[in-house]
Amino acid sequence: METREVRLSKFSVFEYFYRDASNYKSCGFVLLNGAAASCDIEKLSNHFESGCYFIAEQLCLPPLYAELWALSNGPTSDDHVWHTFHALRAASALEIEAPVFGEVEKLIQQIVATSKWNETLSPHWDI
Repeated sequence: METREVRLSKFSVFEYFYRDASNYKSCGFVLLNGAAASCDIEKLSNHFESGCYFIAEQLCLPPLYAELWALSNGPTSDDHVWHTFHALRAASALEIEAPVFGEVEKLIQQIVATSKWNETLSPHWDI
């Protein structure tokens, strides 16, 4: 029988958030199959804009601005295209109950392969 500690090590969490120009924030995460290595964070930081910014739509990650849109009745002039990377870490017991988004290694490969962030993929591009 598999122990809880072994089971937890099989999943990683990619945490990120969206913060508009007025500093209103929406936080989220995706659960990933596979264990992230400690060197992966530096690898990701080297490929994000200014070390932490990315276009969620370009990575097929769920965009997080809809929560703010619910409060403002839609997009505002404070919205922009960038989400912010927060952490890549082992999943907690509670987090492994979430649906699995994908493979940690595939997400890392996708980020590393991104040579230019495409701002036009975000609905905020022309706001």
